[in-house]
Amino acid sequence: MRLLSILIVLALVVPTMAVILTPGDADSADAGLKQVAVFGNGTRYEAGSYHVVVLSGTYREMGRQFGALMKDELKEEYAMLRSHFTASGYTDAEVGEFAKMATALQAKRMKETRAGIAETSDLSVEEVNILYEGPIVYLTTFGAKAGCSFLAVWGSYTPDGSVVLSRNYDLPDVFSVFYPYYTLTIYNPTDGSNGVATFGPAGARPETLMNSAGLFIADDNAVDSGSTLEIAGRPDLIGEFFRFMLDYSDMDELDAGIMTTRADCAWIVNAAGPDRAYSYEETVYDIKRREGPGVIAAANHFIDPSWRLAAPPAEHSTSRYANLLRLAEENRGSIDGEQMVKIRDVQVEDCGATFRHSMLEGMLYSSDHQVVYVPETRMLWMKVVDRDWQKVELAPLFSV
Repeated sequence: MRLLSILIVLALVVPTMAVILTPGDADSADAGLKQVAVFGNGTRYEAGSYHVVVLSGTYREMGRQFGALMKDELKEEYAMLRSHFTASGYTDAEVGEFAKMATALQAKRMKETRAGIAETSDLSVEEVNILYEGPIVYLTTFGAKAGCSFLAVWGSYTPDGSVVLSRNYDLPDVFSVFYPYYTLTIYNPTDGSNGVATFGPAGARPETLMNSAGLFIADDNAVDSGSTLEIAGRPDLIGEFFRFMLDYSDMDELDAGIMTTRADCAWIVNAAGPDRAYSYEETVYDIKRREGPGVIAAANHFIDPSWRLAAPPAEHSTSRYANLLRLAEENRGSIDGEQMVKIRDVQVEDCGATFRHSMLEGMLYSSDHQVVYVPETRMLWMKVVDRDWQKVELAPLFSV
């Protein structure tokens, strides 16, 4: 009888640990999402041409859910990276060292998540770490650097005074190998931390993040203004974004977290909540916070005059910055989410800030991914170059 009881229990438990394919018309938190698979407390949806994965549990459990639901994509992405690194002359040990340097000083919660991914994805923890840092190493093999820009408006610029923001992540077109793996991932931890949404290639370091409290954080490359100096022994600043989103619930808290975290290299960090936005210009030795009277923009150069920069910033950075401020003024009073999407659709060639296979510094560049976000309502619009914009209501996905 005891053996029979054990077999019955196993029969009940084991199916919950398998990926269960679900019909396309299954109920979901957002009518625009098509549910396609379930693993434990994790669910995979498709929203238009985008993957959306909603996770819930401990960090190890959420990692296991993600690894199972995105196994095929994770393995394909890793195989692509590994093949490229081998062709570029990198040894396994060299690539592993890059990944170790990027992840060794991270919070335990992040390491637990990746350990969970390894348990269900048929990848080792070391391979999952390479996936995390892989896109950055991939770009270095081409000698390429990121662009990026940010625009946030509120007060008299928006119909109801609340913040509406947008972010472009600009990269050379060689990054197009990652486009199939773009995933909106929502983490709902059960330890009392905030829910966190990330948008980027599956398993890779997220650089565009939002949380259930209505906060947003993203980065712009700042090497031209802040120098190439790096300080060893400091956590990767962008890797700290996930921790910020888990732990901070209002702009005062997030501001304190950013201002007291020393960068390992130069960055521009852009942050926003329902009522205001800031842009932080950071070097390894100083941080300057910029504020705005209802509007703030950033590209890839420092604006604060106290930096006393010796060299002028790149023309494409100053022009995109100026174009964003001009478009904000032209649309003052009417900028809601949909209007911000239209602003972000204006390309550099048409006096906007968006690259779309545009020639820059001898390489074709695109705004690899774009988001528009309304922190008050948690409404998100997301886009990968050459795809349509996709609108997703994050609020109900944070509550599962």
